[in-house]
Amino acid sequence: MANKLAIVALLVLLCAATCQAAGYGYGSPGSGYGYPSPTPATPAPSPGAGGLTVGFYNSMCPNAETIVRGVVEKAVRQNPGIGAGLIRMLFHDCFVEGCDASVLLDNSTANPNPEKLAPPNFPSLRGFEVIDAAKAALEAACPNNVSCADVVAFAARDASAVLSDGRVDFPMPAGRRDGRVSNASGVLNFLPPPSFNLTELTANFAAKGLNVDDLVVLSGAHTVGRSHCSSFVNDSRLNSSTSDMNPALAASLRQQCPANPAGSNDPTVVQDVVTPAALDNQYYNNVLNRSVLFTSDAALLRSGQTAVAVLLNAKVPGLWEDKFAKAMVKMAGIEVKTGTNGEIRRNCRAVN
Repeated sequence: MANKLAIVALLVLLCAATCQAAGYGYGSPGSGYGYPSPTPATPAPSPGAGGLTVGFYNSMCPNAETIVRGVVEKAVRQNPGIGAGLIRMLFHDCFVEGCDASVLLDNSTANPNPEKLAPPNFPSLRGFEVIDAAKAALEAACPNNVSCADVVAFAARDASAVLSDGRVDFPMPAGRRDGRVSNASGVLNFLPPPSFNLTELTANFAAKGLNVDDLVVLSGAHTVGRSHCSSFVNDSRLNSSTSDMNPALAASLRQQCPANPAGSNDPTVVQDVVTPAALDNQYYNNVLNRSVLFTSDAALLRSGQTAVAVLLNAKVPGLWEDKFAKAMVKMAGIEVKTGTNGEIRRNCRAVN
């Protein structure tokens, strides 16, 4: 074990030099502090994955991203938990039916049991009212131009910028169309539960075109937000005879969570006890210290590849922030609908 740790430490030192040289560090002018304009000041959109482009709304609704950012920034500054919810919303939307705002649809004749009512989303998924407010402002400025799917993607990016104090901020390609189908069964089929082991997680992410590094990097979003006790208590994470959770954290959680959380007796706890309201790399230090809630978090130490990635994200300044930005863009391109394959909803909660 000592030899393995020495090798990993050497990798960290090597990457610390090469990653900084590659520009992973933050703090230079224009690197994200002070929340710069979310799209580059160029007249022509730049191509992105899946038919999406950065600056997609430059001509048809030039202030689209600025409008969304203003709504999101105000909401997240008032309640950082909303920011965590908006980041989670993008993940929950994209893994089911692709990034098409299907998670926003209310129940209707066409969709009697939509995604938002599935157990992983209800009642814990937050931020719907922020999406509504952003969409209303967009409809007032440039009706029938900006899709709800793009609002969800912009909002996740903007929440990341606020919660990271500007360290995670990036151009988000756009041009998505809104889907017309939303089914709760898809949530259970495609969203990975917190009880998944590393093999299950890897297969789940691979099915969506995401690799092991994406898995490790996107798991870092667990550095913000709260979790219901049932998400980890029912998975025996507080059982000292079977769990490797840090004993001090386990003892604290036993004081906060009932033995059998369910229904109205299912309180929430912070996911990151060190920096609960900051989007930062503290999550990876928590993984190393075994101070994480979920089986899926602890699983990142179960292979050499993921354990090294955890250590690098924990110890190399700016590395995780850079990777997280890229992984968010990659995830936001999952199975997107573009052109005539979809619609631009007037109301994000209902199909046209």
